[in-house]
Amino acid sequence: MNYLEGVYWDLDGTIANTELEAHLPAFNNAFNDLGINWNWDTNNYIKLLKINGGKNRIAHFAKSNNYDFSEDLILKIHETKQFHYLEIIKKNNVSFKTGVFRLINELHRKKVRQFIVTSSSRIQVNLLVEHLFNGFNPFEFIISSEDVELKKPNPLPYLKAIKLSGINKNNSIVFEDSNPGLKSSLAANLPTIFVPSNIPIVLEENIKLDCILDSLGDKNNVANVIKGPKLKKSYVDYSFLSDYLVSIINAKN
Repeated sequence: MNYLEGVYWDLDGTIANTELEAHLPAFNNAFNDLGINWNWDTNNYIKLLKINGGKNRIAHFAKSNNYDFSEDLILKIHETKQFHYLEIIKKNNVSFKTGVFRLINELHRKKVRQFIVTSSSRIQVNLLVEHLFNGFNPFEFIISSEDVELKKPNPLPYLKAIKLSGINKNNSIVFEDSNPGLKSSLAANLPTIFVPSNIPIVLEENIKLDCILDSLGDKNNVANVIKGPKLKKSYVDYSFLSDYLVSIINAKN
């Protein structure tokens, strides 16, 4: 029997739109604090998001622009950025994407186990979850940047999550919003639903998806299925996710 037992959520851009709202201004505030003459605009930052992980982004940008930054300086920039990110979150500048809180609550009521798999640091994840869910934590565990040697697009974060949860891949669903995240979950052979964030991306040609949505939707915002099972309601719910898993099994058979 095939049914939904576990959902793995990416965080940034999937649960909440945080990149432009919190991460980008935090980076620029850190550069300013440390006297580094950098200011990433939106277009530059969107390009840098192809590099997963904040420290990797800093190192890549420094090397690309012939800056000789030591590992200690990169770490200092990232620590300062993290401080500013946390301050921004505390100011309530970030909110749920449409339909996310509704669906997470429904899955919690249905006793579907839920997890976060992200390239963000644990301190950032913990604060954002605390802020968004106001003390209610529906997630059994979090795989953060500190928990794996290799980040997305490597499959290791999801492979570790699969091992820890013990849930069969055929009873699992991943929600992702980026090329690195999609490549990671698909390489781990997990059924994956792509829901884009507010950052425009072009899906890489080697990424083959069987479910694409424009949003999760709610009673006031209709979700549109670009690819996948038909919606029975105006939004994505437990029934839709179950139908999606059944469609995958039928396609394999």
